Amino acid sequence: MYWALTTDLVDTRGHSFEQVLGDIQTLNQWARCGRLEVTAISLAAYPFVQQDYALLPHGASIGSGYGPIVVAREPLSTADLREREIVVPGAMTTAFLALRLVVGDFDYREVPFDEIPDEVASGRADVGLLIHEGQLTFEDFGLTKALDLGEWWLLETGLPLPLGVNVVRRDLGGDVLGDVSAVLRDAIQCGLDHRAEALEYALEFGRGIDAAVADRFVAMYVNELTQDYGDEGRKAVTELLRRGEALGAFPEPVQIDFVA
Repeated sequence: MYWALTTDLVDTRGHSFEQVLGDIQTLNQWARCGRLEVTAISLAAYPFVQQDYALLPHGASIGSGYGPIVVAREPLSTADLREREIVVPGAMTTAFLALRLVVGDFDYREVPFDEIPDEVASGRADVGLLIHEGQLTFEDFGLTKALDLGEWWLLETGLPLPLGVNVVRRDLGGDVLGDVSAVLRDAIQCGLDHRAEALEYALEFGRGIDAAVADRFVAMYVNELTQDYGDEGRKAVTELLRRGEALGAFPEPVQIDFVA
């Protein structure tokens, strides 16, 4: 999504952009104090920052029939998961919220997302909640899948599962909000139009995963719903947040507000 902003292929409308790298739990925490003007966050974190940020209508990671997975060293049922401590990538991630919707309350421990597969494989944890490329590489650690949250969500609702979203700080003001949204929309489209070049750039930040895994992962989460949620994506956002409200996961009612 950012590659085009490193080229002259997109009109930045007089604005400058600096890429800041952080794992999703860090970005969620930064958003709580409004640190970045534009940021990716977990959809489940949006209710905690809605006073400061509005949703951008593009840039989301949305999986249709697949999503974060729960893994263990041996086959486990959903009932088994309620009796185990689960290592998770963060209590503000959408993966954590979705798992709560399935399992209810459970014991958990936060671990950096890229350390979770080894945490389970080593026996330091019984169960792990995997996001990002861990969804594709867990078998390399000798782990088995206990639950696919994207699959569960599709069967439960008939909708794709919105995981990560892009938000923009409201205090930039109306005109700037519109400009930033348009620039990032164009950058995403440019990346989709020049997929090979954009993927090569993204691999610089790929945590050592090979090109084939990266290509497969991008194909899962960068698609037409990334360019625009559309009616289906917005319905999925609403459904997930409303279910989170019913669960008592958020401090106040959610106002779903997209930049026009």
